[in-house]
Amino acid sequence: MPTERIDKLIVAAGLASRSEAKSLIRLGRVLVDGIPVRDPAQKIDPEKQNLSLDGEAVCTAKYRYFLLHKPAGVLSATEDSRQQTVLDLLPPELRRIGLFPAGRLDKDTTGLLVLTNDGELAHRMLSPKKHVEKRYLAYVEHEPDPDAEIRFEQGVILGDGTKCLPAKLERLGDGLVRVIICEGKYHQVKRMLALCGAPVIRLHRESVGALTLPDDLEPGEWTELDAKTIQKALEYR
Repeated sequence: MPTERIDKLIVAAGLASRSEAKSLIRLGRVLVDGIPVRDPAQKIDPEKQNLSLDGEAVCTAKYRYFLLHKPAGVLSATEDSRQQTVLDLLPPELRRIGLFPAGRLDKDTTGLLVLTNDGELAHRMLSPKKHVEKRYLAYVEHEPDPDAEIRFEQGVILGDGTKCLPAKLERLGDGLVRVIICEGKYHQVKRMLALCGAPVIRLHRESVGALTLPDDLEPGEWTELDAKTIQKALEYR
């Protein structure tokens, strides 16, 4: 990896503005391999040297990946003047590094949502051509029509004439079904199920590719993933 200025790395990590980073460095609060540095223009190799601020390691990765358990009532957006967004669930330093939701979940839908600043990975995850499966649990008002599984396999035609790609429907009993799709049209799961006689009461995304929510990750909580983990989990067929 090319060398980078220390002050730029501090800024890229969302820990300070450019002027604040320079001040922190000149005050001796930034260390490289355990040694205080005073020159904001000093360059290091982030892959070979350790950078810390006030004793805490500074993440110098170019791209960051977070797995969020999205709660109901929160928008899948980067900002909104009136309503809470998924980025509002993160600490201030992470809200400054250009993260965005890779795909969207409706405001009332819960479950797995990836936040990243890696546009290429987000595109790969969302593109129907990559066949990355998204699995949903849906609580429905009525059992789906008898031919619903066949309609899903053939590709449900939505009310506006749009034909969905082949999908899977599994009946789990007691008003619960699982839906597996590899695309993400507007309100797709809800629209598909409604057309098959099963209006959705509640919707939860279980997984994307091989990414699943940890059992101990509560709604509103998040965890960071490394690049290798998320790339392997999103490998497409």
